Amino acid sequence: MRRIFGLECEYGLTFSPSGRVYLPIEKILGYIFEGLIPNSWPSNAFLTNGARFYQDTGCHPEYSTPECDDIFELVIHEKAGERILESCLPMAEQRLREEGLEGDIYILKNNTDSLGNTYGCHENFLMRRDVDFWKVAEQLIPFFVTRQIFSGAGNVVNDTRGKPPRYVLSQRARHIHEKTSSSTTSSRSIINTRDEPHADAERYRRLHIILGDSNMSEFAVYLKTGTTDLVLSMLEEKGVVPGMTLEDPVGAIKKISRDSTLQEKVKLEDGRELSALEIQRTYLDKAADFLRSRPEEKQKADVCREWERVLNALEDDPMQLVREIDWVTKKWLIQSYVDRKGCGWDDPRVAMIDLQYHDVNRKRGLYYMLQARNETVRVVDDQAIERAISVPPQSTRAKVRGDFVRFARARNRVYTVDWTYLKLNGYWEETILCMDPFCAFNHRVNELLAQVSDTSA
Repeated sequence: MRRIFGLECEYGLTFSPSGRVYLPIEKILGYIFEGLIPNSWPSNAFLTNGARFYQDTGCHPEYSTPECDDIFELVIHEKAGERILESCLPMAEQRLREEGLEGDIYILKNNTDSLGNTYGCHENFLMRRDVDFWKVAEQLIPFFVTRQIFSGAGNVVNDTRGKPPRYVLSQRARHIHEKTSSSTTSSRSIINTRDEPHADAERYRRLHIILGDSNMSEFAVYLKTGTTDLVLSMLEEKGVVPGMTLEDPVGAIKKISRDSTLQEKVKLEDGRELSALEIQRTYLDKAADFLRSRPEEKQKADVCREWERVLNALEDDPMQLVREIDWVTKKWLIQSYVDRKGCGWDDPRVAMIDLQYHDVNRKRGLYYMLQARNETVRVVDDQAIERAISVPPQSTRAKVRGDFVRFARARNRVYTVDWTYLKLNGYWEETILCMDPFCAFNHRVNELLAQVSDTSA
């Protein structure tokens, strides 16, 4: 079946003043919002590209992509979120200067701050309601626990007990406490079980994954979502990956993250011990078997080939993936700096490199400096990303939402928008339901758009 994909990315936000002036981060975030929605200061807004931008817990700006039915389009719209936030920086800093404040605003696409707090990148995959969610979830957990070997963003962790700093694969891994949970903050889990499909609940369910890192690498976003889609499709078709149940999934995710040599083994429920690479290869083999009878699945086949190539490189020498995998690229950057300067990994400048890798400002972010020198692997192009800043996907419900928001703004109408409905507020109110995420057409919205076209003509 076609599938709807979505990513929710929470960003770190900080202000570095030129003087000794404290400014509440809520005010900074307000200026960021002003750059998106002129003459207003909302904490929740849907945009003309169908995406949602809002203030999350802890005063983090969060960008949720519009509904996508293609992995490449998902990567495009995920990157468009970065561009949208980056474009708000000049106006926000100008508003600061108008108040007599000088300084720089930093928006960081990472998952931890200096105080040990965490914020996530949540993944969403639409599932059929008639599939046994709990059986699929159990089969997915070993895959998610070990997927960090190619999806992790990397992080330098300083031990407060005086031990040397260590480099971990995943920023989120040490903050995961349960296998499954309905909460996303008090008890962070591998799979969030809240049943909120944002669609016809009789037909669909949403798989909500909250253990993953935010990725700067386009290729890493493509691979983590593509492999998840492939494994999920296989499991939905009654496929199973027997004998992979982990004895302690939460402990395993932390153990794997701490070992950048990828040699550490974790214990399975049947008593065997396997490495993350061995577990990933088991899922890869099953997925390849699944695809052999489905030659029409061209994109999934490409994902499968890339998955195998990456696992082979990780087993041989992870440094082969410097241009593609975030944790490898960042480790290479830091090690090169340490070797050049003759300093240790506990040097404060190393911590700055760790942060600057995730800066969405393309003039100073280290990832984008590499990209400017063609030292990163691209899977989408800048023209497509720029278009996605204002234009929604054309084959999902996001098109209807984006068109509606464009109409309401053009006519200065007060409106309320959510994932499943559109509402014109005021003296004459109208609510338009949009329960089918695959439907890119709505007769009433087209009528409203025609009014704008007639007026402009």
